[in-house]
Amino acid sequence: MGKLIYGYLFIACFCYLNVQANDSTIHYQLQQKVTGNFTDFTTDNLGNIYLITPTNQIKKLNAQLDSISIFNDIKNYGTIDFIDATNPLKIIIYYKNFATILVVERFLSIKNTIDLRSNHLLQVQALTQSYDNHIWLYDELNATINKINDVGKIIFTSADFRILFNNVPNPSKIIDADRLLYLYNEKQGWLVFDYYGSLKKQYNNTTHWQDVQVMNKNLVGRKDNLLLEFSTTTQSLQTFAVNFSLQEAKKIIQADNKIYCLTEQGLMIYEKQ
Repeated sequence: MGKLIYGYLFIACFCYLNVQANDSTIHYQLQQKVTGNFTDFTTDNLGNIYLITPTNQIKKLNAQLDSISIFNDIKNYGTIDFIDATNPLKIIIYYKNFATILVVERFLSIKNTIDLRSNHLLQVQALTQSYDNHIWLYDELNATINKINDVGKIIFTSADFRILFNNVPNPSKIIDADRLLYLYNEKQGWLVFDYYGSLKKQYNNTTHWQDVQVMNKNLVGRKDNLLLEFSTTTQSLQTFAVNFSLQEAKKIIQADNKIYCLTEQGLMIYEKQ
């Protein structure tokens, strides 16, 4: 597999973006609110919400904001750094300081524990679930993309990024979508790989975004009080204003017609009008 990636060493596509400002404001209305102090959250494709408290509890709510379950295993691993509910039947929780991933089922009971150190994966900054229910991760120490199974065995390793790039783009986000692997680095923008670790595209003018996502083959995020959307089809970047402030948001997640916005007051759920 390593040979496949070398053919792409010098063919990264630096796409000059056609930036189109959208003067109109997208109007949203506040529909629901969960009051409380939360450090992070995520959602799944069934509309469930997973809220992380300062004591590292996870509270799972359904789309009607009814409480479904609570994850209370807060003593063994410390601070939760990341939660992924791409598959609502298999949620992964990552503790960076312990290099440990917990795999939990839909009621947040632990199915198994993965110790990344046992495979010498010591500096994992970004990870996500794969389309085939394995886990992608990027290890900064080895500068490689890896795929592991549910027991932590490495089943794929890419070529060393230190060979591929002059400036190693250590990603803060990995997303598996559209049968491609999207990596985001705030200073270098988006990089798109295939499942064999070959670089397909590089969008280096999409830097300094927050809360990045991939939606319908579009790369989305936010910067200051604006929403950003880059079309991989037309190679154009659009910016959108909204009728509420994003600057105080800790985190947002965009859905088809909704924006979930985490603030100091709690989670605000806005719906497009």
